Amino acid sequence: MKICVFCSSSDAVDGAYHEAAADLGSRLGAGGHTLVYGGGAVGLMGTVARGTQAGGGRVIGVIPSFMNRPGVAYGKADELIVTDGMRERKSLMEAMSDAFVALPGGFGTLEEITEVITLRTFMVWAKPLVLVNTAGFYSPLRELFERYYKENFAKPEFRVVCAFVDTPAQAMDYIKGFSPPDLVSKWF
Repeated sequence: MKICVFCSSSDAVDGAYHEAAADLGSRLGAGGHTLVYGGGAVGLMGTVARGTQAGGGRVIGVIPSFMNRPGVAYGKADELIVTDGMRERKSLMEAMSDAFVALPGGFGTLEEITEVITLRTFMVWAKPLVLVNTAGFYSPLRELFERYYKENFAKPEFRVVCAFVDTPAQAMDYIKGFSPPDLVSKWF
């Protein structure tokens, strides 16, 4: 299975986030999965890629040309695809992946998560999306989503379009047991 991981490119984050990224990478590799990700050698991106390869898995990086430079791009990827820009990168990652996992990350990660959620609510596909809530990182986002449901900006039935878990092990269990739920129409 090709599993796309969205996550931070920052090396300045707490060690707990790197531990979770290494754990997820190791589980991807040990499970015989292929990592599809943003192609970085830095931050959690690099940690999950190295963990995947150390566990025996394959790594496909998808990186825009402006980021494809020494010290940023993961030159040891099994395959490194260079795109013209961020939109092409994201579209390619989404199309080639069977499932999505979001580790903690910044604005780019948030944008990637919300696009997958949006495509799911429009029933473009039924691929699993799971957010690993390391150290409670995604708790405020989950609260925001609850406000969306409460105030009718999104239907409460859309809670099933993504899962929040605490550990990489739970993320992998979620993907393994995933069965696409029936969704109601997006329109109120």
